[in-house]
Amino acid sequence: MKRQDAGIGNRDAGSGDKESPCVSHPDSRILDPAFLSRVRWRCRRGLLELDIVLGRFTEQHYLELDEAQQAVFDVLLDMPDTELWDMIAGKVAPPAECSSLLAVIQKV
Repeated sequence: MKRQDAGIGNRDAGSGDKESPCVSHPDSRILDPAFLSRVRWRCRRGLLELDIVLGRFTEQHYLELDEAQQAVFDVLLDMPDTELWDMIAGKVAPPAECSSLLAVIQKV
């Protein structure tokens, strides 16, 4: 059975491909695939809602962020789950430096 069939999303382990993993976005400023993997790992949260929203945002928009926006995203990932979810859900006003990035996250 292919690993992709098991829901893992990787290529067949026996396919013989020896390609190194690469970032899927061709214009990426991130050259280290391990860095993007760490960002994805940090997006895994205790709340399923956050897992979904942050995971989608990372896959669709993270590589488009400039360094300042990536730093703001780091700040958001350091927040407790409930506090972050309340900001994404619009229950609590976000800090001024986070508001533009949170607007993009909310659209995902």
